[in-house]
Amino acid sequence: MKYDSTNTIDNIKSALALDLPGQYYQNLMSPVEAHEKYRIIPKDHRVACVMALIHPKPDGQLYITYIERASSHPDDKHAGQIGLPGGKFEDEDESLVICALREVEEEIGVKGGDIIILGELTSLYVFASNFLVYPFVGYIDYEPKYTPQIEEVAGIIEVPLSNLSDPQFKTSKPKKLVNGLEIAVPGYNIDGHFLWGATAMISSELERLLETQ
Repeated sequence: MKYDSTNTIDNIKSALALDLPGQYYQNLMSPVEAHEKYRIIPKDHRVACVMALIHPKPDGQLYITYIERASSHPDDKHAGQIGLPGGKFEDEDESLVICALREVEEEIGVKGGDIIILGELTSLYVFASNFLVYPFVGYIDYEPKYTPQIEEVAGIIEVPLSNLSDPQFKTSKPKKLVNGLEIAVPGYNIDGHFLWGATAMISSELERLLETQ
């Protein structure tokens, strides 16, 4: 289905201001059965912020922007994976949302001042990289022209927002986890790429908000 841009954005903003669907819907896309591993936050954790950036395209649909992380980065435990634009909270960041806006501008070239913040999704701890991730939902009212940061971003993938709620785009694939165990994990098939892990969990909560439209 197609979403009416104005109504959908207004409804998402309203839904984000209420009690979030949260952990239950994130857990539907969890790659491990021990869901509590995403909730136990050690004292030495680091903080990161990401942005689910929504925008219209000429076909009349709303799209969400994902990135393919550069696979050559030596310190990135998620290199080569599909994710949302974002990154580590820095000392100069005055707030979490400013971190998210800065990272979007740095990674994909969309000006932070153009982004309307609709709200924040449920945070989760990514134990593989020791980051507590704060996901924000943002909207721009035009089709973006991207300028990827080549050191961080290998590619940009735009997906119709409606795909998240379409069963034909749900799938599972065998993946080797950080403990070396290979298991079938749930995820989304987006434009031929497999979206899984923390980003799929964040997308699952956003999907639930869309189901209320």
